[in-house]
Amino acid sequence: MKIKECFDSNAQAVVYFGSCLDLLRQVPDKSIQLVVTSPPYNIGKEYEKKLDLDLYVRQQAEVITECTRVLSETGSICWQVGNYVNDGAIVPLDTLLYPVFHDLGLVMRNRIVWHFEHGLHCTRRFSGRYETINWFTRKTKNFVFNLDPVRVPQKYPGKKHFKGPKTGQYSCNPLGKNPGDVWDIPNVKNNHVEKTDHPCQFPVELVERLVLSMTNPGDWVLDPFLGVGTSIVAAVRHERRGAGAEVVESYADLARKRIGAAMAGHLRVRPMGKPKYDPEDAGNRLREAPWLYPSTTAPSPEQFRLLEPEATYEK
Repeated sequence: MKIKECFDSNAQAVVYFGSCLDLLRQVPDKSIQLVVTSPPYNIGKEYEKKLDLDLYVRQQAEVITECTRVLSETGSICWQVGNYVNDGAIVPLDTLLYPVFHDLGLVMRNRIVWHFEHGLHCTRRFSGRYETINWFTRKTKNFVFNLDPVRVPQKYPGKKHFKGPKTGQYSCNPLGKNPGDVWDIPNVKNNHVEKTDHPCQFPVELVERLVLSMTNPGDWVLDPFLGVGTSIVAAVRHERRGAGAEVVESYADLARKRIGAAMAGHLRVRPMGKPKYDPEDAGNRLREAPWLYPSTTAPSPEQFRLLEPEATYEK
């Protein structure tokens, strides 16, 4: 199926090369079930220009306002952000953007913590290993939320009620438990099966959990800061439709290729719910500290970096 270049309500997927505001102006009011995105963090990445923080918030507010216009009555907005960092000081972007959503009449349903293991190693503060997904809906009790498709295995599946009328019956849901609001999902680094040239890429699994829980088959998913197309990949893999805008042409081209592969059923992704790699269980030899065990081979200088008073990792 062809990927459209402008918004078309009959399309399966739309990748717009250009400003997200230009794409959003093509989208009818209240036609999108899920807006999910990770906007630039204003830290000077190759795809953004670092701005005065007040100007950055105003620009984000303009996009969020348009996203609210196109949001359906039962829809959701998931804004995934991290920290703005300037001269060693951090500012959590969700705290700056929350008033924008609130002033538009939206209600926060969850502030989901996305935890991951890998990233820059800091020497003057603790290394950042989480970001947040801020989930908003309109002021309604009828917003879509499907828990069953995203349940995770029970911790104690054999647990039973020990008193009352249900004594002896299993106390847990056989489909699994609620995943909670702290999600431990690997981020996309060099050895990740989904890795592309984009430096800050969404893992498909992260978006799949949002798509499955907040939309139904046939619904529209929109990502105003599309990157390499992960949000649309997650949508089309589950019989939803997806649209997004990207200002970097090479990323837009890569998004089309990935979405096309997903439509054809041969895009490689990390399966949702797959256990994280455990180097100890895998017998990875890098788990052995060379300075603790006799060896006929002298350790390399790189192996001793962690013993330095102050490691030379990037700040």
